[in-house]
Amino acid sequence: MTELETAMSLIINVFDNYSGKDGKGDTLSKGELKTLIEKELPGILRNAKDKSECDKLMKDLDIDGDAEVDFKEFIVLVAALTSLGHERFEKMGKK
Repeated sequence: MTELETAMSLIINVFDNYSGKDGKGDTLSKGELKTLIEKELPGILRNAKDKSECDKLMKDLDIDGDAEVDFKEFIVLVAALTSLGHERFEKMGKK
Protein backbone atom coordinates (compact mmCIF):
# COMPACT_ATOMS: atom_id res chain seq x y z
CA MET A 1 0.00 0.00 0.00
CA THR A 2 1.07 3.58 -0.55
CA GLU A 3 1.75 5.91 2.39
CA LEU A 4 -1.62 7.60 1.92
CA GLU A 5 -3.47 4.27 1.71
CA THR A 6 -1.68 3.14 4.87
CA ALA A 7 -2.62 6.36 6.67
CA MET A 8 -6.26 5.97 5.66
CA SER A 9 -6.29 2.35 6.80
CA LEU A 10 -4.80 3.35 10.16
CA ILE A 11 -7.47 6.02 10.69
CA ILE A 12 -10.21 3.48 9.97
CA ASN A 13 -8.60 0.95 12.33
CA VAL A 14 -8.30 3.49 15.16
CA PHE A 15 -11.99 4.38 14.84
CA ASP A 16 -12.98 0.70 14.75
CA ASN A 17 -10.81 -0.11 17.79
CA TYR A 18 -12.72 2.37 19.97
CA SER A 19 -16.25 2.20 18.53
CA GLY A 20 -18.86 -0.24 19.73
CA LYS A 21 -17.65 -0.79 23.28
CA ASP A 22 -20.64 1.08 24.76
CA GLY A 23 -23.28 0.17 22.21
CA LYS A 24 -23.39 0.55 18.46
CA GLY A 25 -20.39 -0.89 16.64
CA ASP A 26 -20.25 1.82 14.00
CA THR A 27 -20.29 4.89 16.27
CA LEU A 28 -18.39 6.38 19.19
CA SER A 29 -20.24 7.18 22.40
CA LYS A 30 -19.06 10.12 24.48
CA GLY A 31 -17.06 7.73 26.66
CA GLU A 32 -15.49 5.99 23.68
CA LEU A 33 -14.58 9.34 22.13
CA LYS A 34 -12.99 10.48 25.39
CA THR A 35 -10.95 7.26 25.63
CA LEU A 36 -9.85 7.57 21.99
CA ILE A 37 -8.72 11.16 22.54
CA GLU A 38 -6.87 10.33 25.75
CA LYS A 39 -5.02 7.41 24.18
CA GLU A 40 -4.55 8.48 20.55
CA LEU A 41 -4.32 12.30 20.78
CA PRO A 42 -2.84 13.04 24.21
CA GLY A 43 -0.52 15.80 23.03
CA ILE A 44 -2.99 17.54 20.77
CA LEU A 45 -6.20 17.64 22.78
CA ARG A 46 -5.06 17.93 26.39
CA ASN A 47 -8.11 20.00 27.38
CA ALA A 48 -10.50 17.33 26.08
CA LYS A 49 -9.65 15.23 29.14
CA ASP A 50 -11.77 17.68 31.13
CA LYS A 51 -15.40 16.47 31.18
CA SER A 52 -16.80 19.82 30.06
CA GLU A 53 -14.33 20.02 27.18
CA CYS A 54 -15.19 16.49 26.09
CA ASP A 55 -18.90 17.38 26.23
CA LYS A 56 -18.28 20.45 24.05
CA LEU A 57 -16.22 18.46 21.56
CA MET A 58 -18.92 15.78 21.39
CA LYS A 59 -21.58 18.42 20.75
CA ASP A 60 -19.45 20.04 18.03
CA LEU A 61 -18.74 16.73 16.28
CA ASP A 62 -22.24 15.26 16.56
CA ILE A 63 -23.62 16.91 13.43
CA ASP A 64 -26.79 14.79 13.24
CA GLY A 65 -27.56 15.16 16.96
CA ASP A 66 -27.83 11.45 17.79
CA ALA A 67 -25.47 11.71 20.82
CA GLU A 68 -22.88 9.56 19.03
CA VAL A 69 -20.03 10.23 16.62
CA ASP A 70 -20.11 8.20 13.42
CA PHE A 71 -17.12 7.77 11.13
CA LYS A 72 -18.03 10.74 8.92
CA GLU A 73 -18.26 12.98 11.98
CA PHE A 74 -14.99 11.55 13.35
CA ILE A 75 -13.18 12.21 10.09
CA VAL A 76 -14.10 15.90 10.40
CA LEU A 77 -12.07 15.98 13.63
CA VAL A 78 -9.15 14.17 12.00
CA ALA A 79 -9.21 16.52 8.98
CA ALA A 80 -9.41 19.65 11.15
CA LEU A 81 -6.54 18.57 13.39
CA THR A 82 -4.45 17.53 10.38
CA SER A 83 -5.07 20.91 8.73
CA LEU A 84 -4.09 22.77 11.91
CA GLY A 85 -0.96 20.65 12.20
CA HIS A 86 -0.03 21.38 8.61
CA GLU A 87 -0.41 25.13 9.18
CA ARG A 88 1.70 24.95 12.33
CA PHE A 89 4.49 23.02 10.61
CA GLU A 90 4.46 25.50 7.72
CA LYS A 91 4.89 28.40 10.14
CA MET A 92 7.67 26.59 12.00
CA GLY A 93 9.47 25.98 8.72
CA LYS A 94 9.40 29.68 7.83
CA LYS A 95 11.11 30.77 11.06
